[in-house]
Amino acid sequence: MSQYRIAVVVGSLRRDSFNQQLANALVKLAPQDFSLTRLEIGDLPLYNQDDDGQQAQAVKRLKQEVSSAQGVLFVTPEYNRSVPGVLKNAIDHASRPYGQSAWAGKPAGVIGISVGSIGTALAQQHLRNILAYLDMPTLGQPEAFLQAKEGLFNPDGGIGEGSRKFLQDWMDRYVAWVKKHTD
Repeated sequence: MSQYRIAVVVGSLRRDSFNQQLANALVKLAPQDFSLTRLEIGDLPLYNQDDDGQQAQAVKRLKQEVSSAQGVLFVTPEYNRSVPGVLKNAIDHASRPYGQSAWAGKPAGVIGISVGSIGTALAQQHLRNILAYLDMPTLGQPEAFLQAKEGLFNPDGGIGEGSRKFLQDWMDRYVAWVKKHTD
């Protein structure tokens, strides 16, 4: 495959989100044959099973973008020791109606950043449980529980020197994971 399209789902809508910054920085660590594109999830209506037969345009768009990707990268904050509602809402929409999940079989990566000392460890674990049910092969190691600290990001938005090797290694493993599950 000459070009791998990776759907990036950021679980935060906050304008100055650390997770959005992390997603932008990870794009710079991806190889040239990987195209990482952030998916819009803030315009999705709240999931209601009654709407499965007549999904909103935003839902149809999300499902198409996930379906056309070779992999999915989830970049999640941790809200109250779990995944944010907006992320769960997007996951639920693209998995429905039952038997028509856009997520199934897509190799996934899970990463996140928080101001807390354990990063997004619990949110990531909850997300991994959800992804297992959705039949998404998910990169297990290395885990990356990042704490938002001074110097994590460069002034240009890239990863700072102290974390660059770790995150480059993480990205390299994710790239290999996607290739293993798509080639």
